[in-house]
Amino acid sequence: MIDIKFLRENPDVVKENIKKKFQDSKLPLVDQVIELDAKARAAQQEADSLRAERKQLSKKIGALMGQGKKDEAEEVKAQVNAQAERLARLENDETQLQADILKIMMTIPNIIDESVPIGKDDSENVEVRRYGEPVVPDYEIPYHTDIMKRFDGIDLDSAGKVAGNGFYYLMGDIARLHSAVTAYARDFMIDRGFTYCIPPYMIRSNVVTGVMSFAEMDSMMYKIEGEDLFLIGTSEHSMIGKFIDTILKDEDLPQTLTSFSPCFRKEKGAHGIEERGVYRIHQFEKQEMIVVCQPEDSKMWFDKLWQNTVDFFRTLDIPVRTLECCSGDLADLKVKSVDVEAWSPRQKKYFEVGSCSNLGDAQARRLKIRVHGKNGKYFAHTLNNTCVAPPRMLIAFLENNLNEDGSVNIPKALQPYMGGKTVITPKN
Repeated sequence: MIDIKFLRENPDVVKENIKKKFQDSKLPLVDQVIELDAKARAAQQEADSLRAERKQLSKKIGALMGQGKKDEAEEVKAQVNAQAERLARLENDETQLQADILKIMMTIPNIIDESVPIGKDDSENVEVRRYGEPVVPDYEIPYHTDIMKRFDGIDLDSAGKVAGNGFYYLMGDIARLHSAVTAYARDFMIDRGFTYCIPPYMIRSNVVTGVMSFAEMDSMMYKIEGEDLFLIGTSEHSMIGKFIDTILKDEDLPQTLTSFSPCFRKEKGAHGIEERGVYRIHQFEKQEMIVVCQPEDSKMWFDKLWQNTVDFFRTLDIPVRTLECCSGDLADLKVKSVDVEAWSPRQKKYFEVGSCSNLGDAQARRLKIRVHGKNGKYFAHTLNNTCVAPPRMLIAFLENNLNEDGSVNIPKALQPYMGGKTVITPKN
């Protein structure tokens, strides 16, 4: 959410930003907010004036009563009572106007960074750099669930009976591999200086609306019936929520947290064959990282965060690339975002395994994450990034480490978490 003062003083900048995000239907909202804001400030000014006048009249009543001028005091009292009714109406108007303003402001997109490429959707995202050499072996790479089945490592049919489509059972070596990856990711991020965190897996609605847009909320979040609670779609929301309505000091920053958690997502819409199996599912696990920092440091932290993911995947012998997300592919709260994509030898292309985002002060403004520093008060900047999200990451891992005989190599970095194994062998 952008600053109302910035919108008031720079409406053309806000409108141009809306155009860059190809959301022209929102252009009238800028003028609408300005009009509502003018009415709200006028109501506030009149209310403040009335309060000051009533204070003076109250003193006058006391003086008149002290002088024995009861009739004159009663006339002033009648004037005060009339003003009380007017003041109540003004306060009610101001409250309603501020609510209307907030509702609109929550839908106006954040100002994107000037370096963001302009494009309508993810088809216009821009490749930045590749890490590692993509390899296509001269033997067939099966679909990821077929690889897992060779290890008796997945049961989608039973999961469908128990929970429906979009769920899974991981078994044996594949389940162990999943756990090994998350344990390694935990230690990898701790070694990078992040504080390990186990967060709540449910969050209240005020946290949800503080960390994401309404569109994201509708498409992602599962609501707990009868409770003001939502299952988290990603632990970044719970970790950022930790700082809701707090006042930090300059020396408290940066706050760098990393967490492992289950994640739950509706994943609305139809998906193609490549997004079946364990690619796009309702329940998965993820090692996430967040940063709360000073505004001048957010660019530096942004580059550090996505680099962590690149480095993590390279230690597991998985080639990756980074993509700069274009303006139309950015969620409304984001200033800038980079996706990390892993190489798929079977598809002979890259696919998304993580996303790094700089939210500027948008989340902090909504959640009231404030800093009282040497140079005054300001809102912190917040950033988040995925280190790894199995089981989707297992697709890239299995494809890139699969041998012709069906066995899977275990990279050196992961071997301590797999009981020292250097390879796992299929049962079928």
